[in-house]
Parts: sequence; C-alpha cells; structure tokens
Amino acid sequence: MISYRTFRNCDPPALAEIWRDRDRERGRMQPMSAALLEQYVLAKPYFDREGLILACDDHHPVGFVHSAFGPTEDESGLCYQRGVTCMLMVRHEYRRLGIGSELLRLAENYLRSRGAEVLYAGAIRPLNPFYLGLYGGSELPGVLDSDVEAQRLYQAAGYREIDRTIVFQRDLKTYRPPIDRRQLLIRRRTQVEATHDPPTVSWWEACTMGAFDRTRFELRSRSDGRCLASATFWHMEPLSASWGVHAVGLIDLEVDAQHRREGLATFLLSECFRRLTEEGVMRVEVQTMQRNTAARALYERLGFHEVDQAAVYRK
Repeated sequence: MISYRTFRNCDPPALAEIWRDRDRERGRMQPMSAALLEQYVLAKPYFDREGLILACDDHHPVGFVHSAFGPTEDESGLCYQRGVTCMLMVRHEYRRLGIGSELLRLAENYLRSRGAEVLYAGAIRPLNPFYLGLYGGSELPGVLDSDVEAQRLYQAAGYREIDRTIVFQRDLKTYRPPIDRRQLLIRRRTQVEATHDPPTVSWWEACTMGAFDRTRFELRSRSDGRCLASATFWHMEPLSASWGVHAVGLIDLEVDAQHRREGLATFLLSECFRRLTEEGVMRVEVQTMQRNTAARALYERLGFHEVDQAAVYRK
C-alpha cells in the first residue's frame, strides 16, 4: 500500500536512488548522489521539509515531489502568493498507478496552505528556488520537453502552458569571431574587463547563485569608462560533469539602451568566448524565451544551435 509523508533527515539516499532511476538525459544530472542533493537543495536557507513529500511502498520511498516559493519583488525574502512545483519523480515500475497525481495534489495543498494563489509547474527565474546545476542547463527552464511524463501529468491536472523556453548550445573550439569594419571600430573604442565571483545584488541571488563560480564581463568605453554592455557566465557544475565537457551558462546579457543594434553584444560575446576558451571552457549554453526573437537571432548568428525546449505551466 502506498503511503505519503513529508521529508525526514534520513531520506537523501532514497531521493538520490529515485533520481538515478531516470534515464540519462541532457538536462538531468546523473548519477545523482545524496551529497549533491544536500549541497544544492537541502542546504538552501528557505528549505521547508513540509514542501518535500515522499510516496512510500511499505516504508520504502518510490517517488517524491518538491514544491516551494519564489522571491518578493525586491528579492529580499519569500513571496507566498506564487508557488511552484520544482520537481516530481516516480520510479519506473510505479508509474501510471496514480502516485504522481497524488503527489502533485499534496504539493498543491502545501502551497495553498502557505498562501499561494497562483500555482506554477517547472521552476524558471525568478521562481527558481531549487535544482539549478542539477536540472535544465544554463538556467532552470520550466519542464523540459524530454520530461514527457511530467508534462503529461501537469496538463492532466489542469495546468496550461503559458510560455516556452528554447535551450541553445555552442561549442567554442570551432568559433571564429566575425571581422568587419564595425567590429574593428568597437575594438579600438572599448575594452573588456572581467570580474570573477562578482558580488550578488540581492538575498535571492545569493541563495540561488552564490554557490556557483561566476564571471562577469563588462564592455567599457575607453574614453569615459562607461559600461556599454555586460555578460555573466557561471560554470555549470555539477551538471556539465555528466556531459564530460567543461561548459558555462550565459545567464545575463545586457546592452545599454542607447547603444543597441550597434554590434556590441556580438563583440562582447566573441571576446568572452576567446577568454573562456583560454580557461579550458569547451561549450556555452544559453536559454531564452521563444517570443524573444531578437535574442534568438543573435545566438543563431553566433552559431548556437537548439538542443531542447521546455514548457512553463500555470494553474
């Protein structure tokens, strides 16, 4: 008989076992271990054992669901009006028995009991409290299309797709920067400065990104030192270790509004790629929303190719 209960301190090995039962996928860390779950999930300061619910067969865990909350508008604390189901897994031999549906129902009850008025399925910034580095890729994307069972479960429970993310990758060993008059002019007028482990700008960013090795590149004017564009990367560990390649994720790319469409993003990213290659990085990954045609066009011009898509669900 299947029973359900909240998280106990002895559960991490069982959770890792359930995770390892999944097939190897690009967007899912394998092999999972209790130590990785402890470091990247359970150690978060806002972890609530009531939000991590396990399904057990004769006291042996066979599935789990993890739900939580995102930040307030100023990212100084938790906002309980919007809840998100971050992860839901059931062992292969226990699927299609209604366990996943019951876990989701219990997760929704937990979120509503804390004040949630809108429910989301699949973590995506800013509703990204857990599992970065373990699921998705350069960012938490929602629910990956490769996660077919989870998508079907959410749809059957009344969630509707409200947006899509597209995941792109670029191998750096074959990258050659474009050379034209405009790019040469930018090189003469600007310089690129790198800051390793830049300070986080909010409590939420410290909680979600502070544990990762990050580098921020800034394109500055040589004449007055003003920042014209910036790009931030993080080393995608431990997920990229399962790919057998040193990869980074591009998580923020900004260009000063007065200087857009001048080729600054192309120049900055080309310089970033050169420096990252010198550090042994072999692959860059980035994601963007499907509707962001400008970002998609930029990445495609730079030779990125689509490797996955994901759905963002709301109820």
